[in-house]
Amino acid sequence: MDYRDAGVDVVAGRDFVHRIRAMVDSTRRPEVLGNLGGFSGLCRIPLGYQDPVLVSGTDGVGTKLKIAQILNRHNSVGIDLVAMCANDILTSGAEPLFFLDYLATGQLQPETLAQVVEGIATGCRQAGCALLGGETAEMPGFYGPGEYDLAGFCVGVVERSQILDGSQVQIGDRVIGLASSGIHSNGLSLVRKVVQEGRRLVGEGTGYDWHESLPDLGPQSLGEIFLTPTRIYVDPILKARQAGLSIHGMAHITGGGLPENLPRCLGQGQSLQLHPAAWPVPPLFNWLAAAGEIPLLDLYNTFNMGIGFALLVPPDQVQPTLAWFRQTAIGAYSMGTVVEGTGEVLGLTDNP
Repeated sequence: MDYRDAGVDVVAGRDFVHRIRAMVDSTRRPEVLGNLGGFSGLCRIPLGYQDPVLVSGTDGVGTKLKIAQILNRHNSVGIDLVAMCANDILTSGAEPLFFLDYLATGQLQPETLAQVVEGIATGCRQAGCALLGGETAEMPGFYGPGEYDLAGFCVGVVERSQILDGSQVQIGDRVIGLASSGIHSNGLSLVRKVVQEGRRLVGEGTGYDWHESLPDLGPQSLGEIFLTPTRIYVDPILKARQAGLSIHGMAHITGGGLPENLPRCLGQGQSLQLHPAAWPVPPLFNWLAAAGEIPLLDLYNTFNMGIGFALLVPPDQVQPTLAWFRQTAIGAYSMGTVVEGTGEVLGLTDNP
């Protein structure tokens, strides 16, 4: 017997690393030392920082991977992987420096996994960070045919004096919501249940097919809609701060939706009063609500409802901030106010 008889193809693994080398090189930053293939990745802290602080984050893509595997479309979930990590560390004010990925599968399928890494490289370029390295684990018997899982790790840097930690937020600050690109990478287990078992809104019976298109959602198939990659907010937000816009707090709207994530950027004794009518809810969320008969509060506690990232700014910065993001083609909405309280998000019982 040899390792290949046990289901692990070492030669295919080496060929795979060679195949993705150009993708990794396309993300290189000036601070990166060395090349792909070592036991570790090396990266200097950029010049110009007086008191640099490293900021780290890790995340995955969740069951969105199931949809990619059903549709055999793998070039966007890598963008999701980077987005989930880079957007998280951005909330502290950090500039992403480098990214590492962990990719596990039952049997190495070079074409499929190369598409995944292509997406990771695209996400890294969008976030401005280097794909410094990663690990591809072939685990026969652990994952089924065609299955794989992803995890990502991002490290960034911020000047200590520029860290956002809730202490800058003031009563009266306004909430600016930045539009999501769709479902992003949270709530997909509920989405899958709705697609498989949901009440059909036209015709008879229950359940939908990932390949079908629905009149209310446009020409894309359901699978294509829900595979739309998570928006990466790094570049416009870092540039906004560099341009002098005052941002007191930031929140990445992920699992738990607005009620769980917005309070994470507040200070002590603060809550948020939101006005749901202030932003447009994309049709896909209304479709999910109807097809799955999902109560309103469950929608808010599961999905981003059209807001993928939020900023807390002083009242006199509302209009400049809205103008800044609208020129970048990202929808931006004044959607609420910081009020006295104990960390609640108020107002979400209203109809969206």
